[in-house]
Amino acid sequence: MKPLRRILIANRGEIAVRILRACRALGVEAYVVVSEADRDSMAARLADRVICIGPAAAKDSYLDINKVVHVAKATGCDGLHPGYGFLSERAELSASCEQQGIVFVGPQAESIRLMGNKLAARAFAEECGVPVLPGSLRVTSVTHALELAHSVGYPVLLKAAAGGGGRGMKIARDASELETAFQTGSAEAQAAFGDATLYMEHYIANARHIEVQILADHHGVVLHLGERDCSVQRRFQKLIEEAPAASLPLSLRAEICASAVMLAQKAGYRNAGTVEYIVDQEAKRFYFLEMNTRIQVEHPVTEMVTGVDLVQWQIRIAGGTPLTLQQQDLQPQGHAIEVRINAESAAHGFRPSPGLITRWHAPEGDGIRIDTHCQAGDRVSPFYDSMLGKLIVHAADRPAAVRAMCQAVAAFDVQGIQTTLPFLGQLMAMPAFQSGQINTRWAEQVLAQSQLNK
Repeated sequence: MKPLRRILIANRGEIAVRILRACRALGVEAYVVVSEADRDSMAARLADRVICIGPAAAKDSYLDINKVVHVAKATGCDGLHPGYGFLSERAELSASCEQQGIVFVGPQAESIRLMGNKLAARAFAEECGVPVLPGSLRVTSVTHALELAHSVGYPVLLKAAAGGGGRGMKIARDASELETAFQTGSAEAQAAFGDATLYMEHYIANARHIEVQILADHHGVVLHLGERDCSVQRRFQKLIEEAPAASLPLSLRAEICASAVMLAQKAGYRNAGTVEYIVDQEAKRFYFLEMNTRIQVEHPVTEMVTGVDLVQWQIRIAGGTPLTLQQQDLQPQGHAIEVRINAESAAHGFRPSPGLITRWHAPEGDGIRIDTHCQAGDRVSPFYDSMLGKLIVHAADRPAAVRAMCQAVAAFDVQGIQTTLPFLGQLMAMPAFQSGQINTRWAEQVLAQSQLNK
């Protein structure tokens, strides 16, 4: 293996721009594929070379493995970075790159197959002795679901086996809700992943979503960079993330991080991944949730508290560079919070708000970071995910970070389209968030209460 010299970025939006900047810092050429809708995107403007691979529809452009690999080969790229979403957890892409002599900036296909499928990952974690929630390996019908729920215990959570991101996930609090949950969950899973398979777990109401960032090289070194709290969610979609997790007992933190390192080692994982857990706040116990084998949307909060550029390390590791970091040096410094800025109207059920951005005035100052692909004059396309970017702040401690984020959100001025910034500002101003008294259902409870009060 040798350091990469030219990488094809097989993605779009803010993650494509993020990878481009990491390539620049390393002196690596960065080529990018675009759809016809993204010809004038920020990524296209920044790239060393731009290759249009198809029409706006993702299935005809960004999701076409053959086109993507062909472009990488034809343009002499020795590496391919998939970002997150799209093809990032498709084992076929990793395998196709290997067959063509292209380095996949991510894990080998075997690791993706093992940890990318939620059923396989759950079974693997259980074999490794990591706690998993009571549940099943597969739910085959409504009748089967009713039988399993009786033994698992209500409430239960139905989950898509083939993917995450909240798609296909449905809660059933009793038998009367289970039939609808199964039917809608399986339909969503089929539409999102081409696989309707569901499995069932016991649902913990007062839970936190905690995840651990992993770096692993090709020389047997596996490190963790601490944990993130991603409990503020709507419909299982993350809204606000922070590092480190507030009020997490030190002993529990140590157990969770050690568990993540052990799982990555036993899976033979390489590159930058995340092991995710559910923490029962009342019982003070943790359970394996899933592993994301690619870079996460929320990786900047880890970068801010550790000073480690995770995307640069992804590229270095893919080129065979050994990790020079030491575990004892990766202690978090201060506190970081990230909010995801989406082109959506929270006041209208988070309805997408595509259109022309007429003003984009972002806050500036020490400890403030903006990861985005947007600026005034850009048009938000209706064809893709509505995320415009991420606002990240870093401060000496959590109270200071919360204050800084509230000020930064208030100062962020976007016009021409609707965004989720006002809603996020309202969430962070609430006493429950400021004191850290939150769980994975908190944001939805806030929304439900606001609807009741209208």
